Amino acid sequence: MSKRFAILGAGMQGTAAAYDLARFADADRIVLADVNPDQSKKSAERVNKLLGKTVVESAQVSALDADGLTVFLNDFDVLLSCLPYWMHPHVAKVAIATETHMMDLGGNTEITQETLGMDDSAKAAGVTLIPDTGLAPGLVNSLAMYLIEEFDSTETIKLYCGVLPQNPKPPFNYKITFNVEGLVAEYDFEAVVLRNNEIHMIPTLTELETIHLEQLGTMEAFVTSGGTSTAPYTLQGRLKNYEYKTIRFPGHCEKMLLYKEFGLWREDEVEIKGAKVRPKDVFVKVFGDALAKYEDLDLCAIRALGIGEKGGKRTQLQIDIFDKQCEETGFTSMERLTGFSIAIHAIAAANGKFSPGALRYENAMNGHEFVDEIQRRGIHVKFSVESA
Repeated sequence: MSKRFAILGAGMQGTAAAYDLARFADADRIVLADVNPDQSKKSAERVNKLLGKTVVESAQVSALDADGLTVFLNDFDVLLSCLPYWMHPHVAKVAIATETHMMDLGGNTEITQETLGMDDSAKAAGVTLIPDTGLAPGLVNSLAMYLIEEFDSTETIKLYCGVLPQNPKPPFNYKITFNVEGLVAEYDFEAVVLRNNEIHMIPTLTELETIHLEQLGTMEAFVTSGGTSTAPYTLQGRLKNYEYKTIRFPGHCEKMLLYKEFGLWREDEVEIKGAKVRPKDVFVKVFGDALAKYEDLDLCAIRALGIGEKGGKRTQLQIDIFDKQCEETGFTSMERLTGFSIAIHAIAAANGKFSPGALRYENAMNGHEFVDEIQRRGIHVKFSVESA
């Protein structure tokens, strides 16, 4: 079976995905593509240097040039879309036309639903599309499925995740580790949750709570969008509660809420000194450039908490991951947990493990299988159990 992989987006996550494919995919070919040829060349060279051999090629491709992308994808079996979230449906249409399996990093549930709406076309083409194969959504939902598979019956799943600087600096105590547009999407819009077996839309930056982490102490967690993705819809009727919150250092949520409430994330145009601009575009540029100046190693804290029946007893199961930037490879924790996750699904697709169609993430891969794979990559997973 041919195993030719293309990655669109040679940034942080795409580069880590290329590294993972080179190590675990037994690939015939891996090409890291970007609209910026210097970026794709630099990223491919970085991976090859880490491997000590030339495995990854580079290419210049515009994801929004349907004709050029069609020509490019005709040579590949599996595509990993590591692009800004809003581009994924545009790319998915081309992937179907070229009969190329596609995984993406998701990040916005409405956009994910647009990709999932291509199910009939994907089936007709014999193609598998799986959105949301990153960190959150993605890895955290695989931990949820692991817990559900462990229980005889499940009542509640609560997911928490935060990518943070190892040495936080005020005022935000935060380090940008992915596309700023994606961060704003998480902090804006609404979150989909399952509560008492009913779907609810919850405003972001709300329901602030305290969470204690062994390695970090007292932290805060609050509602953000995208993390649950389609899981509440899929699991409705099987369990009562399913929700997700983002972890940050205390005080972060209140500061970000000011930007939201005062309209800095608006997408309609306003006129300033004769020029029309979108406040969101200005924020992404100014805030993103300012955060990029904070150089620090990162870490990622993840908790998946489940309550249900196991062996006739009401039980609480918990999974914790505390991962730090890899000093040997230089890959941030965000890159590792996101890039490795999409690569795990891409490898499974290349091995023919998925049926054709646009698949909801939580229906695509067994939770235990994913956890086994992420541990193979050196990610430490801690399991605990107690009476509920």
